Amino acid sequence: MQGRVRRVLPPAEGPTAFFWTSGGDGRLRFLRCRACSYFIHPPTSFCPQCHGRATGPEAVRGTGTLYSFTVNHQAWDGIGDVYLIGVVEIDEQPGLRLLTNIVGVEPEKVSIGMPVEVVFEDHDPIYLPLFRPAPA
Repeated sequence: MQGRVRRVLPPAEGPTAFFWTSGGDGRLRFLRCRACSYFIHPPTSFCPQCHGRATGPEAVRGTGTLYSFTVNHQAWDGIGDVYLIGVVEIDEQPGLRLLTNIVGVEPEKVSIGMPVEVVFEDHDPIYLPLFRPAPA
């Protein structure tokens, strides 16, 4: 895999701003219901578990398991022609999943169930959460 992918960045304001800017301190955050403690992703104005409306960003450990992945061979960015798109299940809650890129590993070494950890791609004020294989 070559170079850094050029990206269209999400907005740094609005209801999802906390998610995209929180990586500035190295912490991954999701909305969490204050009533039932359920993590909510993608961010929304109510809890799908208990229908409560009191939610707020909360940091997680930033570790998870690779739930699914695909190897992209399309040269969308003009830099590299192979990159990994993965669905990571976050350790704090079954079903809390994030679509992201898997970095720091060759495609032939990736496997479902692989432990991963978050790293952030800095586009200050946006910090994109990507995942790499976790140390053994």
